[in-house]
Amino acid sequence: MNVHVKTRGRLGDDEVTAVLSLVEAATESDGVRPLNEHVMLHLRYGGEERAKAVLVYDGPTLVGFAHLDPTDPVEGPSGELVIAPAHRRRGHGHRLLSSLLDLAGGRLRLWAHGDHPGAARLAAAHGLTRARSLWQMRRSLFAPLDTPAIPPGVRVRTFVPGQDEDEWIALNARAFASHPEQGAWLRPDLERREQESWFDPAGFFLAEREGKLVGFHWTKTHGDGEHAHDPIGEVYVVGVDPAEQGTGLGRALTLAGLAHLRSRGLGNVLLYVDEENAAAVRLYESLGFARWDTDVMYTRG
Repeated sequence: MNVHVKTRGRLGDDEVTAVLSLVEAATESDGVRPLNEHVMLHLRYGGEERAKAVLVYDGPTLVGFAHLDPTDPVEGPSGELVIAPAHRRRGHGHRLLSSLLDLAGGRLRLWAHGDHPGAARLAAAHGLTRARSLWQMRRSLFAPLDTPAIPPGVRVRTFVPGQDEDEWIALNARAFASHPEQGAWLRPDLERREQESWFDPAGFFLAEREGKLVGFHWTKTHGDGEHAHDPIGEVYVVGVDPAEQGTGLGRALTLAGLAHLRSRGLGNVLLYVDEENAAAVRLYESLGFARWDTDVMYTRG
C-alpha cells in the first residue's frame, strides 16, 4: 500500500473532478451527501483563499478528502471529510482528521453528516466531543397546507436578480445576526448560488413593508440523485427582520414557499434547523414537519 497525503490550497481541475467523483460515490453508498453546500461551492468556484484541502491517495487513486475553513475567528476553524466507500476502515479517516487538526492548530469544529456511529468513534479517538446537532426535517406536500396569512401592510413578491442583492444581504444579516454561518453572507455568497442550476427566482419570496424588505423564504429544488432520492423541495432559508418577529410573517412565508414547491409537482420537502432552536422546531412541527436525520458538529479546543 503506497498511501500518501497532500495538503493544498486551490485544487487543480483534475483534482476537483476526482474529489467530486469521490463525493458522488460516498453519497450513493451512504444516502447522504458528505460535504455541505459551502464546501461544494468552494470546490466548483473557489472561495476563501485561506481554505485548505487535504487529499489522501493510495497509489494514484484518491481515497480521501478533507476541507478546512479557517475564516471564523470566534467559533474557530471548521472541517469536513469523506472517505471513498471501497477504502474505508484502513486508517484514512484518522489521517485526514489528524491533518485537519494540525492545520487548525488543534482547535476544530468538525461536521459529520448523517450522525453515523463511525464518525462518532473517529471524533472521540481524536478528543472531539459532540457540540451541536442540525436536524433535517421533512413533510409530504400531498398533506393539506394552510392558506398563508400575510400580515397587514406587507406585500409578497419574488426576487429580482440584479436588483435585490444588496438589500437582501442586509436583511439576511439582521435576521441571522447571531447565526454562526448564515448571518455572515456577503454578496459573492449570494451570487455564487445565483449561478447554480437549481437557482430559480420564482421560488425566492420577498416580503416588503412600505418598500423595505422585512422577510424572505428562499426555496430550492434538488434534482435526481443530489440527495440519493427522487427530486425534493427544500425550505432553503426563511428569514424575518427582528422588527417583524411575532407578526406571523415567518409562518406565512413558509406556507407560501411550500405551496410553490407543491405547484411544481414535488411530493416532499425538507429543511434544516438547529436542534436547540426550539421556537423554529415548534413552528415546523406545527406545519407538519418531522425529524428525518441529524448532522452533528464535533469540537475540540
